[in-house]
Amino acid sequence: MKEAPKSTAAAVNRLTDVLSRLPGIGPKSAQRLAYHLLKASEEQVRELSDALVAVKQKTRRCRVCCNIADGDLCLICGNPVRDRSRICVVEQPQDMLTLEHTGVYKGVYHVLHGNISPAEGVGSDDICIRELMARLDGSDVTEIILATNANVEGETTAMYLQRLISPLGVKVTRLARGLPFGGEIEYADDVTLSRAMENRQEF
Repeated sequence: MKEAPKSTAAAVNRLTDVLSRLPGIGPKSAQRLAYHLLKASEEQVRELSDALVAVKQKTRRCRVCCNIADGDLCLICGNPVRDRSRICVVEQPQDMLTLEHTGVYKGVYHVLHGNISPAEGVGSDDICIRELMARLDGSDVTEIILATNANVEGETTAMYLQRLISPLGVKVTRLARGLPFGGEIEYADDVTLSRAMENRQEF
């Protein structure tokens, strides 16, 4: 990929370099953002800076589902009307938000914060599988819905979880194949996700 030309100001070049490390931001987009911030007021830049610091200092993982939370419990785990007999397992917090947007699912979630990927050196101990199994110990959960992404790593993770959970007598289902192989839940549309959830199949 061709690099955007460098600025004559070292501070702008540093900001461009930092921004270009964000997912989906190439050199040219990073440079446009850097110059946008350069033109913004000091108050706007400070507000962005404060928000970035706050998201690191004031959030934590929910002690139940490992979702991002302000306190011990996330909003979903703290909601008494959610159906706790079903747990939908997702790879990332943004996958959970995407599923919530469909309005179809009324159970609770578990966020793995990744998937099993031997090629990248990520094993089962590196994601939140231990926490999921602890939730199932002596619980009233009747169904685990595996909503990992439809790619090799997602399938590997789903199969590993299925082997762990099935001996416990808990029903294990997988989202229906409305999702194309190689697709990510975060980018799927509401109709596709709703149908995938409603037509989920036993693993």
